[in-house]
Amino acid sequence: MRQVRSITMIAVAAMLGAQMTLVSAQQKKPAPKPAAPSGRGSATPAASTLSPAAKAKLKNPAALKDVAPAEFRASFDTSAGPFVVLVHRAWAPKGADRFYNLVKYGFFDNCRFFRVLPNFMVQFGINGDPTIQAPWRDANLKEDDPATQSNKRGMITFATAGPRSRTTQVFINFKDNAFLDSQGFAPFGEVVSGMEAVEKINAEYKELPKQEVIQRQGNAYLTKQFPRLDYIRKATIQKPPAGPGRGVK
Repeated sequence: MRQVRSITMIAVAAMLGAQMTLVSAQQKKPAPKPAAPSGRGSATPAASTLSPAAKAKLKNPAALKDVAPAEFRASFDTSAGPFVVLVHRAWAPKGADRFYNLVKYGFFDNCRFFRVLPNFMVQFGINGDPTIQAPWRDANLKEDDPATQSNKRGMITFATAGPRSRTTQVFINFKDNAFLDSQGFAPFGEVVSGMEAVEKINAEYKELPKQEVIQRQGNAYLTKQFPRLDYIRKATIQKPPAGPGRGVK
């Protein structure tokens, strides 16, 4: 079993005041600090409603190479309420294409929001079926560099643990986190409706779920140890918006 590659995670210090600073997760600090959204070592639940054929397709990341439309909407039906993400491919083409394929082929269905840090962000996007998730762990994306947009409230961005480490995990910013912009976190879309639902996602467990265990056991671990985690019932691609459709609501 490959060791979970999370040693390059960026930690976040001084979240109570003005500007946050980033330090290596390996550096010793007086107190635990929330880490920046890392794309390694965590998982969310299995897409149990998918057919065997759909599951088989999800196990082959190389086959999911559809090019996303210039703009598209992804609708999320969650236990905390619905929300809609508007993706702009021009902002981060590689990230937009990956997200498009993950939504289109059902990867996010029945995934838990496994890392929720109030006043920072909510993270999700590792399949709870370890047999589906395993092939994606090395399905790395090159950077969309430099970031063309800032990590403002409502922006959605791929998590990363360093160069070429983006895979399937994404996060939604609860507030303006511009300090992430220069660290390889390139937003590819924005929540245009239902931000109030995003902000209701259960944060009681914060970072308690052990990401290396989630990777191995998926939903079996999450639903037993953290039964009140909110989750995605289903994510679907909607028609591209007729107008600009911008702004967090």
